[in-house]
Amino acid sequence: MAPSNQERAAREARTRLRDYQARQQAHSERISRRTRDNIVAAVVVVLLIAGVTAAQIFYFSGGPGAPVASATPTPGATDAPDDEAAPEGENTGDVPATTIAEDRTWTGTLTIDGVPLGISLDGAAAPQAVSAFVDQAKTGFFTDTSCHRLTTSGIFVLQCGDPTGTGTGGPGYNYGPVENAPADDVYPAGTLAMARQGGNGYSMGSQFFIVYDDSTIPSDVAGGYTVLGTVTSGLDALKTGVIDEGTADGAADGKPAAPSVIESVTVE
Repeated sequence: MAPSNQERAAREARTRLRDYQARQQAHSERISRRTRDNIVAAVVVVLLIAGVTAAQIFYFSGGPGAPVASATPTPGATDAPDDEAAPEGENTGDVPATTIAEDRTWTGTLTIDGVPLGISLDGAAAPQAVSAFVDQAKTGFFTDTSCHRLTTSGIFVLQCGDPTGTGTGGPGYNYGPVENAPADDVYPAGTLAMARQGGNGYSMGSQFFIVYDDSTIPSDVAGGYTVLGTVTSGLDALKTGVIDEGTADGAADGKPAAPSVIESVTVE
């Protein structure tokens, strides 16, 4: 027997209801997925921002003048109270032997943006730092790396030696302690010194800074900053070609506006 019009209408109504419910469920699932994806994306963004901020705080809480920085090592203020004793530390990773410095003076050339700087390294006064620097220079570690930090107020330094160019990189090892730091915290123009984390005398790696004008850099609980040598020539040309360009954003502490690329480092 053929279905009546009423039965057909009822079946069609049930079919439409099922289709409608299926569409509603699919729509709800899409909304749920979109909401979940948005939440996940938001969490990822927050974590990324938190990570960047933490890195900046950690690596720039010890730099020249104001917050300085480093595993971006850099010169600057301490993160610990003045009356807190400096913690004992130890070298980490495959640190070059102090015997590489040979207890002697090394001479060489550090070329930045076509400006050759004559350098002299004191292997007797800073055997660990000079050994590491000589090893890095001889293996081409610094070649084609850029100086990532310039300070132009209060403390006057150009900081280099980070292979990532971000201020957070290094050679894969850290060493200490602080060597040959000035007792009066005065670093004359031409000083070549090692950057480190605030309050951590065993955080030196490859980052170093060139003092281009007389600067007083306060010691912290770990002491001062290891002076490994001096720039003996070319400092005026560096000022003209790199320093006088200032920072990229015009701030007193930031990335140099000039490329500031280390083309080569030779020592003998």
